Amino acid sequence: MGKYVNKKSFSMALSFVVASSVIVGCSTQETGKSSASPKASGAPTAAGAVYPISTQESLTSWEGIDTNLASFVPNLAESPFGQQLEKETGVKVKYTHPADGQSKEQFNLLIASNKLPDVIEYNWGGGGAMAYPGGPEKAIADKVILPLNALIDKQAPNLKKLLQQDKELDKMIKTDSGNYYAFPMIRPDNGLVFRGPMIRKDWLDELNLQVPQTIDEWYTVLKAFKEKKGASAPFTALYSNELNIQDAFIGAFKTANRFYIDDQGKVKYGPIDPQFKDALTLLRKWYAEGLLDKDFALNTDSKALDNKLMSDSAGATVGLLSGGMGRWMDTGKKKNPKFQLVAAPYPTLKKGERAFIGQRDFKYNPAASKAVSGDSKNAELAVKWLDYAYSEKGSLLFNFGIEGDSYKMVNNVPTFTEKITKNEKFNLQQMVSQYTKPNGPFLGDSRKSFNTFKEQDEAIKIWGETDAVKHVLPLFITPTVEESKELAKLNTAIGSYKEEMFVKFVMGKEPIEKFDEYVSRIKEMGIDKVVKINQDALDRYNKR
Repeated sequence: MGKYVNKKSFSMALSFVVASSVIVGCSTQETGKSSASPKASGAPTAAGAVYPISTQESLTSWEGIDTNLASFVPNLAESPFGQQLEKETGVKVKYTHPADGQSKEQFNLLIASNKLPDVIEYNWGGGGAMAYPGGPEKAIADKVILPLNALIDKQAPNLKKLLQQDKELDKMIKTDSGNYYAFPMIRPDNGLVFRGPMIRKDWLDELNLQVPQTIDEWYTVLKAFKEKKGASAPFTALYSNELNIQDAFIGAFKTANRFYIDDQGKVKYGPIDPQFKDALTLLRKWYAEGLLDKDFALNTDSKALDNKLMSDSAGATVGLLSGGMGRWMDTGKKKNPKFQLVAAPYPTLKKGERAFIGQRDFKYNPAASKAVSGDSKNAELAVKWLDYAYSEKGSLLFNFGIEGDSYKMVNNVPTFTEKITKNEKFNLQQMVSQYTKPNGPFLGDSRKSFNTFKEQDEAIKIWGETDAVKHVLPLFITPTVEESKELAKLNTAIGSYKEEMFVKFVMGKEPIEKFDEYVSRIKEMGIDKVVKINQDALDRYNKR
């Protein structure tokens, strides 16, 4: 009864979904190339589980399917990876996948349905609109998912060993009360920076311009792109609940379009900072002069962005390392061999200044974690199955696929075969998607790389030169159940109003002189309470 009531209460609360402006980590794993480097940490060998497990039981799993893989097979179980995972673990799994772009809606329906699969891959502890409302403490209290402490202790020796070896990781994947709630996706150290500003180098060369570093240099370059290259949208970007520029340009004013940590360690809500007005004024000017894509709010899927970059309508954006730069370079060069994208530093106001903030993720990616549902009748088997991904053999499967087929060992380094890297019909990401799991709960390997251009290797270094590590608020701080209720009441309304006004200010539909009035309205809506809750949660996290 209690479980039913809690899940139904959840469904009633869906309209109050937490809408923190924090961007959840990217859904596409991007790792840097480091062919000679060892793995981030040695994958332990399972001490308790014996694979393949001898069992007649099967599991059910709800998880997204990689869009590249979906073009080959409709279900993970039918992929070479899924078949090999079943062979190596001995566990048959029936997968259910939400439709592309409908994960949040279908997750909400699943949770409210009162019939859950054994495991669910979702954002259990990362905050934001795509996370479980109330966070992991609430999910456990709702009996939607199980606390995993005892199960990990007895049935997951591989993950347990990793947590014992890495205290920082251990802090990240449990709540303030000490509950482990999910099997984590663990990024390798060289896979933490994967998104940033990029610009058409072939255009810069043609116009005798340098890669811009400051806001003023960006203005000069974008104006030249418009006037001399005929770009109708010199700078464009994806719009996913907000202009997805990862605080580029905004960060030059030492603020952020979200919650952040200031130099004194205090949580701040950037959109009400006085200097945020300066950032809005800049974007408004660029929009008015046609330097920022006039249709930026309509770029809600990658196709819109693809079209603008591939048609020479745009010459700069903020995007991903492989799913963006690598893919666009691949396609662009087929049309124009001179097509070249290079990374630009996160811009600053003064030359030589270090960027205040940018993109830098944490080793724990909560957006692709698997929890065991409160309904599972096979929780022990589920945990054993999940733990395989952290074993040495399991890690190789999840990162590189099948030895002798998708990869081979070269000087003791797993290396993708030419079947994967030089396929005449499909690109690297499409091939890799069939044999590995690009996202999900497993131990990432620093030897894995999707980079195919030297510009991508350079981009990681350039985008990494920021103070993001000091200023990005961790996604996995965990408010208490009571705090979560308060956040649920306040965050959605504040986030919606902020974004509505952001777009209006940039598009000139609201006078910038109304900024103080907008700030007052957000304060009336309770932003000070939200900041305090985040500060308290951060303080508790730091004391773990």
